Amino acid sequence: MATFKAIVIEKADKGQTVRLSDFDESGLMDGDVNVAVEWSTINYKDGLAITGKAPVVRRFPMIPGIDLAGTVEGSSHPDWQPGDKVILNGYGLGETHLGAYGEHARVKGQWLVRLPQGLSGREAMAIGTAGYTAMLAVMALERNGLKPADGPVVVTGAAGGVGSVAVALLAKLRFTVIASTGRRQEADYLKSLGASEVIDRSELTGPPRPLAKERWAGGIDSVGSLTLANVLSMTKYGGAVAACGLAGGMDLPTSVAPFILRGVSLLGIDSVQCPQSLRIEAWRRLDSDLDRGKLAAMTSQIGLSDVIGVAGNILEGRVRGRIVVKIR
Repeated sequence: MATFKAIVIEKADKGQTVRLSDFDESGLMDGDVNVAVEWSTINYKDGLAITGKAPVVRRFPMIPGIDLAGTVEGSSHPDWQPGDKVILNGYGLGETHLGAYGEHARVKGQWLVRLPQGLSGREAMAIGTAGYTAMLAVMALERNGLKPADGPVVVTGAAGGVGSVAVALLAKLRFTVIASTGRRQEADYLKSLGASEVIDRSELTGPPRPLAKERWAGGIDSVGSLTLANVLSMTKYGGAVAACGLAGGMDLPTSVAPFILRGVSLLGIDSVQCPQSLRIEAWRRLDSDLDRGKLAAMTSQIGLSDVIGVAGNILEGRVRGRIVVKIR
């Protein structure tokens, strides 16, 4: 049988082992579409999977990587033909199903989204799950009625992947953006993406009050815990906050006060099992609403052999913006 290059996580007596190796094609899992993987990216969840700092991987051996862009090599699914350009985010890729950090993947056709004509595979992975999640958050705020005239929107973890794309998207849509970050040296970078104001994350990490002074009409939070609790307490009457991450913790030490006294809405964002109709709309909006120059400015590139060494950096908050991985 043929083999291909892949990063493989194996179960070990104490934890796991991770290495770049030759993977036998016979080990690919069930699916009706074979994809030649060309591009991927590194998300927070990928960092957790490769370092083993959270139980992201649910089967072994596992090829990690939750995002891919590539070309259909073969298909028995009616929607896909050889040569089609496709992207895949979530659906257990890199967790329960062999993922993107390999030169080939076999997946289910209903998981795939057609690559928008205005995006290259590299640009799609510069966006990746992080940027696609940011777009889902923006769409949720819009469905809740949030408009630029309502007031500023705060973005937490703003220098990271979700935050960087969220800042750029909101600015393009004419929202006033307040960017929260623990890396004040990134203030110029965040303003170049469209932030009107940059605040230190310490303003949002103290013990939260049930209700604090109203500061913003909405928010996109990728941090959770104390940060999300403080964001909620400072949200204006009738505002909304989209929660899409847990970099600061899974707990939420807040009260019902923002919800029952100010009518604030907390909107949960799930990118993994998101319905296909929302996925397609999110990628259509990313094609039209994300400034390509800003996307390029927030993106760096590595090769497949570099992924293991870089994965821990994203957990330590040492990654600015987005990283694309050239698989082939």
